[in-house]
Amino acid sequence: MLEPRLPKYQWGMKVKTLIDLHNDGSYPDAPAEGLLVGIGTTGEIVQVGSHTDTNTPIYLVEFSERLVVGCLEDEIIPL
Repeated sequence: MLEPRLPKYQWGMKVKTLIDLHNDGSYPDAPAEGLLVGIGTTGEIVQVGSHTDTNTPIYLVEFSERLVVGCLEDEIIPL
């Protein structure tokens, strides 16, 4: 069993993307592998969770009123 990793970032933090974020199938109305958020886009962490199989922190980041994307720690950086 893997030990849970504590998240580096917290709810409410402002962050920006370090990479382009593409649709991994989570958004059925968007094209597969289509660009969701470009590099350098700012957003706010609205929820912190964990991937149950790997105990990896997952951050739900709101980039606009209608776009919340799950991000890994290496995909975002705090402002």
